[in-house]
Amino acid sequence: HVQLVESGGGSGQAGGSLRLSCAASKYTYSSKCLGWFRQAPGKEREGVAYICTGNGAGDSYVVDSVKGRFTISEDNAKNTVYLQMNNLQPEDTARYYCAADSFGDLPPISMVVAGQVVLGYWGQGTQVTVSS
Repeated sequence: HVQLVESGGGSGQAGGSLRLSCAASKYTYSSKCLGWFRQAPGKEREGVAYICTGNGAGDSYVVDSVKGRFTISEDNAKNTVYLQMNNLQPEDTARYYCAADSFGDLPPISMVVAGQVVLGYWGQGTQVTVSS
């Protein structure tokens, strides 16, 4: 059972930056994938960024709507994944969640992004509010 704890959310002005963290407890397998998702009031949850690493390989993906502004990275020693969000805009206002899972074999990140590989563990989320 993986426990995920998000932190780093808050309020800010458009054009500002925030860094979200997702700290994970011990994974069962050595290959793992983690995704950042967000859900704004009245809107469906959407994936924002993903990272998969394991067995000396790794890949990451950021959706087009935030590409160039958001970056996903990982600190393996701390079992923590970060979402660096720059040039924040009011439309980035949402509750941000991380989801993760571990696997015997590293899955293609495309399958994770498509939802064909399910990330079974979720954090409680952290709120990001951006004002204009």
